[in-house]
Amino acid sequence: MPQTPNIVDTVQASQQSITAILNKIESVVLGKPKECRLALACLLAQGHLLIEDLPGMGKTTLAHVLATTLGLSYQRTQFTNDLLPADVVGFSIFDKESNRFELHKGPIFNQVVLADEINRASPKTQSALLEAMAEQQVSIDGITHELPLPFFVIATQNPLFHAGTYPLPESQLDRFMMRLSLGFPDLKAEKKILLNTAQRTNQTTRDNTAANGGVIEQEELIAMQDAVTQINVSNDVIEYIIALSHVSRRAYSSHSNVTHSTQTNTQVNDAEINCKPLSPRASKALLQAAKAMAFIDNRDYVLPDDVQAVFYVVCQHRLEMQPSQQLGASHINDNSVANQILKSVDVLNPLGHS
Repeated sequence: MPQTPNIVDTVQASQQSITAILNKIESVVLGKPKECRLALACLLAQGHLLIEDLPGMGKTTLAHVLATTLGLSYQRTQFTNDLLPADVVGFSIFDKESNRFELHKGPIFNQVVLADEINRASPKTQSALLEAMAEQQVSIDGITHELPLPFFVIATQNPLFHAGTYPLPESQLDRFMMRLSLGFPDLKAEKKILLNTAQRTNQTTRDNTAANGGVIEQEELIAMQDAVTQINVSNDVIEYIIALSHVSRRAYSSHSNVTHSTQTNTQVNDAEINCKPLSPRASKALLQAAKAMAFIDNRDYVLPDDVQAVFYVVCQHRLEMQPSQQLGASHINDNSVANQILKSVDVLNPLGHS
């Protein structure tokens, strides 16, 4: 019987595909290699991605190039204040000829779903995504329908200081593994964008579609997602993630007058950290994202550096006491809650063992 390849062989065998994917994405989303890596890591970790930025920053472009590069079915839905849940998941219509109800599937039945400007829709419509994102299934008229694999939701939102936006509720935010911002391009990247626009020829849509063909098969992508789950994690890294989560919980308890018995080796006064607590789901998301970064970096084991690389984009939107009204959600700054928590935990002795 053929032996199943071990995780080391799988990681090494996937590196050529990883490089090809990143090269294709970065050739379209110019000047944003870090954000492209994080978006790919989110997909490999089987999470969902929230992109917050100003209009015209390339959010939709990133979602589209991810789908086409990986050869996945893709559909964009513009979220507006009159969008209904049935417009997202689908609905049943009675067919007189067959004398039965037939399901008309909504855009949620694609492998990559772009919820464009999600915070312009009402909370009721936003909640239509919850079951799909958490369980990869939807319920329509009491019947549960499985969604295709792989399944990846990318949502974009405008900053909350824009008119006509609704803040995403915590339950919706928590379904997104990562939140990032593309930000403004640097001078070199913006010059290249303008040159590409000026040199654009009258190519047909068919030619453009052919140029954006997938670089890997779906079976290979699913195999890479499975391999990410098998990345080795040491006990020290697990304790590091636990310590980071418990710092947020202790800080929350100190502001909520809730007692908490867990002690961690912190170097920063909890009173300086004003945040919501990280749930066990957030800890699992942090672990999965760190595994995906290790996989992309051609390693079969997780380092604390991997945890630190994804901590901000995985945890900041879960930690904030108020919804984000600022840009730069992929760039750590000294005043961010996530950065304060990272500084408060000793990597070498996270739980303060004597």
